[in-house]
Amino acid sequence: MTLPTDDTRVLYPSGAVDTQAIVVHSEPLRDGRFAVLLDVTCVHPVDAGWPDQGPDLALLHHGAAFWPVEDCIVGATDGSALYIGDDIPVAKGTPGWAFVVVHVVDAAGLSAGDTVTVEVDESLRDATSAGHTSCHLAALALNGALADRWKKEIRPDALGHPDFDALAIHESLIGQNASVDTYRLGKSLRKKGFSVEGFAQAIESITATVNATLFEWTTGDAAVRIERDGDRLTDRRYWVCELPGASVGIPCGGTHVESLGTLGVVTVALALHDLDGTDVLTMNTSATR
Repeated sequence: MTLPTDDTRVLYPSGAVDTQAIVVHSEPLRDGRFAVLLDVTCVHPVDAGWPDQGPDLALLHHGAAFWPVEDCIVGATDGSALYIGDDIPVAKGTPGWAFVVVHVVDAAGLSAGDTVTVEVDESLRDATSAGHTSCHLAALALNGALADRWKKEIRPDALGHPDFDALAIHESLIGQNASVDTYRLGKSLRKKGFSVEGFAQAIESITATVNATLFEWTTGDAAVRIERDGDRLTDRRYWVCELPGASVGIPCGGTHVESLGTLGVVTVALALHDLDGTDVLTMNTSATR
């Protein structure tokens, strides 16, 4: 079985939900299912390195047969073996390695050289894209609301505010028309200059400020797009949004809506709790469409 030497070409950054592709490799997995690699795909995979956005739901069609894609995961190969998810031993961009989209199906039947039609569930893609766009907006709005809590100069975000989101983020999970982000307000963040004094008492005010900013941004129909350095899986991609008075860009490998006008009302709820002696801030973001 020949493994690919080039990264998978991916079409989901442009919003594609269907395409024709050629099977370049298929092999059994330990659990009895099969890993199918295509030369090109519109299915968004989950990346074990930062699994914020999960996989699309999709079907692979070949002739009269079809296979539900039960999982879709980033994999990598050096030509001798296929490594999937957490088993990948090298970083993206390592010479001699190809990073690939692994479509997991529950039965054999597809072989190298077969032509398949790939079809993604549009409703789930749209809802997940709305959740991801809302997540980026909320992060930028939160950075602005917390800007006066920094005592040292740190790296700014795309709007020029101290990038709290980048420095404090612990986990980000993208859902349907929603996201949940957790931030650690620990010693390392305080050493960087962030003040937690009176934070619990200010939660209500911070929430109101974030929601006011989100309301201002989403009452318009600002355009959203993905800019990319190329169409390979590991090529850099950027979420770009034309906010009032500024075009902002954030590195991102996910999927997004095409305009803020499709999001409806975006709001956040902030909560502070203790996790093993460290204050953790949770931001639940939702788009009521």
